[in-house]
Order: sequence, then structure tokens, then C-alpha cells
Amino acid sequence: MGAQWKAKGKDLAANAKGRMFGKLAKDIMVAARNGADPAANSRLRMVMEQARKVSMPKDTLDRAIKKGAGLTGESVQFERVIYEGYAPHQVAVMVECLTDNVNRTAPEMRVLFRKGQLGTSGSVSWDFDHIGLIEAEPTAPDADPEVAAIEAGAQDFEAGDEGTSVFITEPTDLDLVSRALPAHGFNVLSAKLGYKPKNPVDPANLSPEALEEVEAFLSAIDDNDDVQNVYVGLVS
Repeated sequence: MGAQWKAKGKDLAANAKGRMFGKLAKDIMVAARNGADPAANSRLRMVMEQARKVSMPKDTLDRAIKKGAGLTGESVQFERVIYEGYAPHQVAVMVECLTDNVNRTAPEMRVLFRKGQLGTSGSVSWDFDHIGLIEAEPTAPDADPEVAAIEAGAQDFEAGDEGTSVFITEPTDLDLVSRALPAHGFNVLSAKLGYKPKNPVDPANLSPEALEEVEAFLSAIDDNDDVQNVYVGLVS
């Protein structure tokens, strides 16, 4: 679960896919503030890669770009807010929100954290590294993620889902490494900034009941419309 928590099986549900598209649309709108051309806007290009990976409808993608770039005459103002605290059983959690109304989001987070513990700014982030996360798939059978990580300038790599690899970078190197990986046998599926726990808890050290409580807490957090990403201090 380490870098980013994902609920088991949620991607298979239609309503979960709708929420995922909604969250991506927000990211696209924020990125498009700096221009609607992905060739000149690296942040937009990376979010568009994520959208294509999950088969986001083209009209939804285009509409989000135009809205964020101000091409529709609508004003879009989202604020990025991080909430820090603990899930049940002292599992560290960082919740990244994109909201158009902090006065709505803040009390909702307080309610959701009642089964855990909501901390102040910095109370948990010290135990996480701010990193770039690039998910990529090999384009050839002999593509070596370790060699690719070294040659493309990534700090490290981990095994991802379904044969993919996750390359870890310095935040400032995210776009540079993303552009370099294809030359070393990897097709980039998504690239974004995130958080990785320094001292994650092994789920095996929690009882089944305790782990179920943590999962239920994280699922409730993730269901909130303003929540973009949930980073949790559990070993993947």
C-alpha cells in the first residue's frame, strides 16, 4: 500500500470509475491553467497519460482541458490541501485534496478522521518522502527496470501491477525521467508527484480485525469527492 493506497476491487465498479474520472478531471483542469497544449505543458501531459491509461472518454478529457485553460468562459479555482493524521492502530496517513471550498472540506475531514486521529501540518509528513512516481511497462521482453532506472536517472524502482514497474524520482526530475524511459525499453503509463512512507508498518503485524478497520477507514476517506490521493504508511 506504501506509496498510494488503492481499495481492493474498486476499479471494477462503475461508480468507482466515475469517481476516478472526476478526480482526474480536477487534476487536468488544474494542470491546464498553465496552457492547453500538452507539448508545452509537462504537467498536463503527465496527467493526460494517466487519463488515457484508464480509458477516460476523449470528450471528458477535452472538456476538462478547455475548462481549466479558461477556454469555456468558466472560472475554475481548486485549492490543493493536505490533511495529515493516523488511521486506526496508529497507521500514518496523508490525504491530498483538491477543493473549491475548504470550508466544506475541512469539517468533512474532521468527521472522517474521528475513527483515527487528525494531526496538524507536519505531524505525519516528516515520516514520508516527497517523490516522483512513474508507472511504466516494458516494451521488450529483455527490458531491465534496474538498468532503465540507472540510465534514465531514477532514484529507485519497484515492481508494479500486471508486469509494470514503478520508477521513483526526485520531484524535480519527474518529467526528465519520464521522457528518458522510452529510450530504455519502457512505455510510461502515468507520472505524478506523491509520497512514500519512510517507516511503513507491515500489515502482517496487524490482526485481521485491525487491518479491516484500517481498510474501512481508508475506503471512507477515499470516497470523499474532494480527495485526490491517499498515501498510507503500510508496506505494499
